[in-house]
Amino acid sequence: MTAPHPADFDAPADDTAEHGPESPDAPAAPSAVHSVEVDPEADGQRIDRVLTAALPQLSRSRLQALIQAGCVSADARTIAEPKTRVKAGQRLAVTVPPAAPAAPEGEAIPLDVVYEDAALIVVDKPAGLVVHPAPGNETGTLVNALIAHCGDSLQGIGGERRPGIVHRLDKDTSGLMVAAKTDVAHQALVAQFAEREIDRAYRALCWGVPDPVRGRLTGDIGRSPQNRKKMAVVERGGRPAATQYQVLRTLARGAVAELTCKLETGRTHQVRVHLAEAGHALLGDPTYGRQRTRVLRELPEAAQQAVRGFTRQALHAERLGFAHPDDGRWCAFERSVPEDLQQVIDALSRVT
Repeated sequence: MTAPHPADFDAPADDTAEHGPESPDAPAAPSAVHSVEVDPEADGQRIDRVLTAALPQLSRSRLQALIQAGCVSADARTIAEPKTRVKAGQRLAVTVPPAAPAAPEGEAIPLDVVYEDAALIVVDKPAGLVVHPAPGNETGTLVNALIAHCGDSLQGIGGERRPGIVHRLDKDTSGLMVAAKTDVAHQALVAQFAEREIDRAYRALCWGVPDPVRGRLTGDIGRSPQNRKKMAVVERGGRPAATQYQVLRTLARGAVAELTCKLETGRTHQVRVHLAEAGHALLGDPTYGRQRTRVLRELPEAAQQAVRGFTRQALHAERLGFAHPDDGRWCAFERSVPEDLQQVIDALSRVT
């Protein structure tokens, strides 16, 4: 395949620039036009496959959408079907309109950025921050914060200038998350999650000490038949789920265990549901746990106050690893538990 001329590509963003939301008075960015000449060995192939090979910065699904939108031509003739076969020597032209503004607006919300490059961003999400806008939480989310922080470095996901959310954490779960800046990076990371190639580990505090102290929790997870707002281990209609756990230490004379949990799958509320099903609900979990009043009364006052004052689930995404979508290098990140959770751990560890 003849390589596109360098002038056919957008100029790389200046990584030293301070990214911010685009000014409403700024002129509209021009469309980018990519030109590709079909080599003899590509004769007879589908046009979406040929363009995917020639333009790696555009995902196949994005190219298919551009074809269906009338943005692709062969020898100046508009192509409307991704399955159209090309001929050797044809000159293909792809017009990529600038990414449309994201539906959510950017908001200047502080972010703890762990790592960032042109393809992705890794952040340490605080507890209390919702990931994605939804009814009741249309603003003040991680997505709003990422749009403002990343600005023009967001190349567009499906033609919209927004971050590609690859996975989520519950509002009151803290820890590491990765989001994509480009369509290609988004698809590559989603594929890694689907193939279970991501390394994810959580730090947790649960009631009681699991026996054995190291094991694997399984059980299909789906909507609870009794409460559709909750997830549960179900016999029918769920999806397979597995969580590895290891007790790191016991606290408060065995009333609480500090665990590390490694996800083999990524189901909604997976760690919370599996531990609750095993009889070891997370401290502070308002949905799947309950306050162990009798156990608490047996602890010193300082420990009781620390536990009662902790009003979220004791869960922190402490480790995240994945292959970088650009070059395949392994990226590994770790973040210690936040101060609110550490205070509970410290208070319970002083109980002898």
